[in-house]
Amino acid sequence: MSNSMSRSPQKSYLDRLLKPESTSGTELESRPTEGVGTPLLTRSNSLERIASGELKQVTQIRVDPNRCRIWEGNGRNYGTLNYARCEDLILSMIAEGGQKVPALVRKLKNDPHHDYEVIYGTRRHWATSWLRTNNYPDFVFLAEVRDVDDEAAFRLADLENRARVDISEFERARNYAMALPLHYDNRQSKMAERLNISKGLLSKMIAFANISDSILGAFTAVNEISLRQGYGLAQATSEEFSRDRAVQEARKITEENHTLVQEGKGGVPTATVLARILKAASGQGEMPTEPRRFLYQGKPVLTLLGENRSGLRFQIHAGTDADLDVILEYVTNIIKASGLASVKHD
Repeated sequence: MSNSMSRSPQKSYLDRLLKPESTSGTELESRPTEGVGTPLLTRSNSLERIASGELKQVTQIRVDPNRCRIWEGNGRNYGTLNYARCEDLILSMIAEGGQKVPALVRKLKNDPHHDYEVIYGTRRHWATSWLRTNNYPDFVFLAEVRDVDDEAAFRLADLENRARVDISEFERARNYAMALPLHYDNRQSKMAERLNISKGLLSKMIAFANISDSILGAFTAVNEISLRQGYGLAQATSEEFSRDRAVQEARKITEENHTLVQEGKGGVPTATVLARILKAASGQGEMPTEPRRFLYQGKPVLTLLGENRSGLRFQIHAGTDADLDVILEYVTNIIKASGLASVKHD
């Protein structure tokens, strides 16, 4: 018999042995696997292992969800939750007579309105709250109580949420970007090591998260954007001039979305928005309706008259204090942003 097979019955036995009838359970911490033939645990040696720290009691509570607030470091955007996003969980809880899988919370101090803070399990919290106000007032929020600091809370929530398909890659990326300066001193290598993910993956997620809100505002369903698409958009808008073009197109799309919503229609599809913004950022969109001026010390040094796939048209102004190096820098940046610099001629 394998070690894992021999320990499984012992763990089940220990859980039943130490779990009071009301509100507490036990958690067996990781330890070296014992050899075959280990005697069954008894109450006396179990209590000794709790005292030594080998076993740790974990308190479970059943509480009114109104007495719990959501931790701001949680990866899920609580404000975007609604019945549609929680319907499967709500129906499951009704069928099973309540919540079966506990969330994770920590005890609060000096908050007269809340007793606990939800580390993970926000969808379970939302579903329970909804059920209590919709014909199921006896439903309660089930949670385990842990004493953890913010960095540990972030890692626990991240591990829990990685397996959740209902958390978007954008939500996770924004959560990582928020945690980077708070817990890891803006050191991506340190954060990647602590989370056990690759540096490349973390770098892409941070880039995705840092896309301008002026661009993301054009998407009616930003959570539909995948990491691959988001990273591509971040790269396409990394230069100032390409980003400016993308923002201009995003504003047009936002106005279109507003009109469509007023007409009772859905917004512009995510794939269409993405394609239009990428096209605008690359300089392959329509020529600007108005010339763009670039100033140096308050005076126009260069005006971009038009741009398309064929090339650029601009005017360099005389009578400024800009020297040749300044003018060439403006021209170089415009050409780089347009993508023409990457075109190879035979």
